[in-house]
Amino acid sequence: MAYAALTSFPYKSQKCFTFKPIIRASSSSSASSSAAATGAVDFRTLESAIDKKDSTAVKEALDQLSGVGWAKKWSSQPYVSRRTTSLRELTSLGIKNAENLAIPSVRNDAAFLFTVVGTTGFLGILAGQLPGDWGFFVPYLIGSISLVVLAIGSISPGLLQAAIQGFSSFFPDYQERVARHEAAHFLIAYLLGLPILGYSLDIGKENVNLIDERLENLIYSGQLDAKELDRLAVVSMAGLAAEGLLYDKVVGQSADLFTLQRFINRSKPQLSKDQQQNLTRWAVLFAASLLKTNKAIHEALMAAMSKKATVVECIQAIENAS
Repeated sequence: MAYAALTSFPYKSQKCFTFKPIIRASSSSSASSSAAATGAVDFRTLESAIDKKDSTAVKEALDQLSGVGWAKKWSSQPYVSRRTTSLRELTSLGIKNAENLAIPSVRNDAAFLFTVVGTTGFLGILAGQLPGDWGFFVPYLIGSISLVVLAIGSISPGLLQAAIQGFSSFFPDYQERVARHEAAHFLIAYLLGLPILGYSLDIGKENVNLIDERLENLIYSGQLDAKELDRLAVVSMAGLAAEGLLYDKVVGQSADLFTLQRFINRSKPQLSKDQQQNLTRWAVLFAASLLKTNKAIHEALMAAMSKKATVVECIQAIENAS
């Protein structure tokens, strides 16, 4: 899942923010309603803020659009508070195999390795039919490819991730999973009032970019309080929740769980292992609940992101679908 300087929310596996007085639209409520009704909404300020990667300006622009009655979903869920959550609640909400959500998936890795071993084995057998010494040496050379791949995977698995990511795209559900996962991060962040400055669904670069220097400073200083930790936990677990609502096995949770653990490690007061487990469950439950409530919006956002829509166009998809 990056707050560019803060973190990012990639499918597999992060500038300046200060508080300034928010400049509200000066029009009356009747004029605001009229502007929203007629569709006379000016997005130039928002587009400019996103282009400049200015999270403060993005928030101000969205607050202004909310003030004139257009951005109704923006920051519509500003306060979240964790509570004790059980696996039964996750199951009741519709999360499939809730007990296995935190177990990293090895589907893509295993499929890649089996393909490499199977392909080289088959080619080795064919090469054995070559005449003379070629039929002796070539099969050994081909067979050594599998050994090299396995060795790299054992010593430095990160080097194989690009190949595994590319291979993963051959799964029929891959693109839909990525879109669903990243759209969930985008939507939940928007509902909680966290500005989005960019996203990508490209293979190996799947992420939603959020920037908030105030939160970044709290994280780096290890002073992230419970309220902010709760908000970030819900955004972090949104992609996992989206997959869990539809698929029997979640694939893109590893980096999200790592990101959440990073937030937990930087929070005050420190959480016990049981509290960390409960926070994770609650965040999945809260995110899944928001996604189910806003299912049509989530689907509309997925469609927009799959078409490589701009951030502003994605926000329009959210608001127009509501």
